[in-house]
Amino acid sequence: MWQGSVVSIHIAREASAPMEPITEVRAVPGRGLEGDRYFHGRGTYSPRPSVGGREVTLIESESVEALFGGILNADGQTLGIKLAAGEARRNIVTVGVPLSHLVDKEFRVGEVLMRGTRLCEPCKHLESLTQPGVLGGLIHRGGLRARILNEGMMRVGDVIRPE
Repeated sequence: MWQGSVVSIHIAREASAPMEPITEVRAVPGRGLEGDRYFHGRGTYSPRPSVGGREVTLIESESVEALFGGILNADGQTLGIKLAAGEARRNIVTVGVPLSHLVDKEFRVGEVLMRGTRLCEPCKHLESLTQPGVLGGLIHRGGLRARILNEGMMRVGDVIRPE
């Protein structure tokens, strides 16, 4: 059985605004993370509801780090993309958590119970806000969308574990 943790938490108050690192946040079922653009319906994709919604997104720190030295392009060269964790535009950066295994599964982030809904594949919008190569480098490694099942606080350093 695995157990991981929260490396960092990020929100953006408006669509396309830079992500802000925060140390703690209130998670609200059906809304998202207090203060985030999707909590207030101001995210880029807010007008386009989707299966699984946009309450919270998570990404593995290992995926972000692999962009620089681990992922190869079609020519066998490393991408060499330096991306800060918050620049991936996901709310929660994790370590030691196999996010792709959490689709349709319940898990806890500190006191908050969540359910993974689907993978959070990268998009052209993400690449337009960061740098060329990010879209291709994060395919199948772009994180997880999740529903919040109970209201509570999440903090940097919280344990993440399967339910």
